[in-house]
Amino acid sequence: MSGALSHLRVLDLSRVLAGPWASQTLADLGAEVIKIERPGTGDDTRAWGPPYLQDNDGNATGESAYFLSANRGKKSVTLDIASPKGQAIVRKLAEQSDVFIENYKVGDMARYGLAYSDLRAINPRLIYCSITGFGQDGPLSHHAGYDFIVQGMGGLMSITGERDDLPGGGPQKVGVAFADLMTGMYSTVAILAALAHRTETGEGQYIDMALFDVQVASMANMNLNYLVSGKTPRRQGNAHANIVPYEVFDAKDGQIVLAVGNDGQFRKFCEIADCAHFSSDPRFATNAARVINRETLIPMLREVLVTRTSEQWVTPLSVAGVPCGPINDIAQTFAHPQVQHRGMRVDLPHPLADSVPTVANPIRMSGSPVRYQSAPPTLGQHTDDVLTSLCGVERVELDALRKHGIV
Repeated sequence: MSGALSHLRVLDLSRVLAGPWASQTLADLGAEVIKIERPGTGDDTRAWGPPYLQDNDGNATGESAYFLSANRGKKSVTLDIASPKGQAIVRKLAEQSDVFIENYKVGDMARYGLAYSDLRAINPRLIYCSITGFGQDGPLSHHAGYDFIVQGMGGLMSITGERDDLPGGGPQKVGVAFADLMTGMYSTVAILAALAHRTETGEGQYIDMALFDVQVASMANMNLNYLVSGKTPRRQGNAHANIVPYEVFDAKDGQIVLAVGNDGQFRKFCEIADCAHFSSDPRFATNAARVINRETLIPMLREVLVTRTSEQWVTPLSVAGVPCGPINDIAQTFAHPQVQHRGMRVDLPHPLADSVPTVANPIRMSGSPVRYQSAPPTLGQHTDDVLTSLCGVERVELDALRKHGIV
């Protein structure tokens, strides 16, 4: 079956994570993605190792795990877009593309003659998506934006981490680049919406995506907790601001997550835990009461939960429909039967090794399923093919471009 987006071409001038995450998603959905990289160095993340992919003899190849995580299914073309000839090639490719993604600093694309207004003039159907730290306007628009900084500025670190009055208390970033990944996903949604709009009107459009905007928006219920109450949310460790009990507890042999989402689940938990009197106590009978009396209830639950092993809790609670589970590391996660059954690891042939491991796209579609077109490309792997087939560049000209460092 053809991918849902197999009729589309994406010209990707982004690097690191937010933009590449969006273009990888589009590639998984079938789009042809041409990734433009700097000659000699490529995407910054190519150097973000170790670890690196190993070849068949166990030697590091120079293909970093970070780069491999976000660039599956793309064609790599090396091109110096600061040169007039490089810019001319980008314009030629943009003329034949449906989507253009870039994450350069505000104003850079205009300096190169590659701004939306420039490309719209030659391809009015083009969807042009710019990704920056703080957006195209506003007092911080010209500041560089990095995920870590944005997690701090956008409020996420203020609610992530242990409480200040407990050991280890203080702000923490999320263990992955949350703002980058969410911006990549929001950008994908925006691009697909713009394509739908183009289907109806025939017109392309400009998309202005900012990590800071996305981080603020992604605070979700915590935003509304503040806006409704006027009280600033604080760090609560693994506890939930609005649901109790909903946190990590010690079992006899390890730790488990107990996530009781409603009063019925709490009653079932109390029955299994031989503490039915908790659910009949007016202080704990409803979630609102449990939130108010959190400091009383949680120590009582800790005394109960530590009396049995993780398995002795997880199995009966799961059968009863009470959300509960172990805390797995990544190795345990990939060894989990459910992860293996769902095929979340996908190995793809790679030119420098027998194969490279990648992680499956979680989108499951019956009519136009995700396609894994190719492994993440080596630097400049497709330069000659793309420039000859799409730009009509002859071999002699290619050699000259390569000689002058333009490709």
